[in-house]
Amino acid sequence: MRPVKEKMERALGTKLFLKADRCNSPKCVMIRRPQRPGMHGAKRHNVSEFGRQLQEKQKIRLVYGLTNRQIQNLFKVNEDKTKIMTILETRLDRVVYLLGLAGSPRVARQLVSHGHIQVNGRKVTIPSFRVRIHDVIQVRPESRKAKIFEEISLKMKQYTPPVWLKISKEELKGECVAMPNFEETVFPFNVSLVGQFYSK
Repeated sequence: MRPVKEKMERALGTKLFLKADRCNSPKCVMIRRPQRPGMHGAKRHNVSEFGRQLQEKQKIRLVYGLTNRQIQNLFKVNEDKTKIMTILETRLDRVVYLLGLAGSPRVARQLVSHGHIQVNGRKVTIPSFRVRIHDVIQVRPESRKAKIFEEISLKMKQYTPPVWLKISKEELKGECVAMPNFEETVFPFNVSLVGQFYSK
C-alpha cells in the first residue's frame, strides 16, 4: 500500500512537500504518477467552486498539520490574507522546518512536541508557538547527539533558508531577522479561496 501522504498529494493534484527530500527528487510521486489515485484517476474531473475551496482548505491542513477546527478559528478571527499567512509561516514547527532543522513539516512538529527545540534558550513544546523577530531557535544541547540531528547537519550544508531567517549550520541554530515576504514566495494553495469558504 502506498504511503497515505503521497495519495493525498495525488488526490489534490499538487506537491505539498510533506516529504521534502522525496518531493525534490525523481522519486516524487507527482512526477512518477501525477494522476489521481484509484482506477479512474486518469480521467478528467470537473471540480465546482465549492470543491476547489475545500481542496485549498485541505492543502493548508496538510501543509501545516492543522485540524479543521484550527483552520476555521484562524479564518474566522482574521480576514487579512497577509496576517493569516504570517501566523501560519511563523509557527515554531514551520520555522524549524524552514531552517532546515527537520526533514519534513511532520518531523518538525515531532521535534518541537518532544522537547528538542529551544527558543531564546528556553525549551518550547508547543508547535503553534509564534516566532517573532530576533527570536533565536536552536536544537537543545542535550539533543544534538541524537542520530536524527547528525543526519540533519549533513543536509544543512547545502541548504539555504528563506531570506527572513538566518542560520548557523554548525550550531544547529537560527534566528528570525524579519517577517516573511509573501510577494516573493509561491505556495501550493490559494488562501483567498479558503477565506471565501469561511466567509459564507
